[in-house]
Amino acid sequence: MSMRTFQMVTGPKTNHWLVNTVGVLIIVIGGVLIITGIRRTVYPDIEIILLALGSAIGLAAIDIVYVVKKQISPIYLLDMCIEVVFIINWIFV
Repeated sequence: MSMRTFQMVTGPKTNHWLVNTVGVLIIVIGGVLIITGIRRTVYPDIEIILLALGSAIGLAAIDIVYVVKKQISPIYLLDMCIEVVFIINWIFV
């Protein structure tokens, strides 16, 4: 996705470096979780579970707080819903 496309959906951004930084971190976190899933570990290490839950909870909380403060677009609540699905999955699966 390009910065232009991202901004068309989420609204204008002034700190492109911050958007790119967060994007890189999310790609790394997602990559670790995907590799864990591919390995099909029956009992993933506690660190992986904490990485998954902590990341999802943190990202969901940021979405909620900043939408309520009207500092980011309500479209971010869609991301929050996806994070909640991940949280539920890691807790119960």
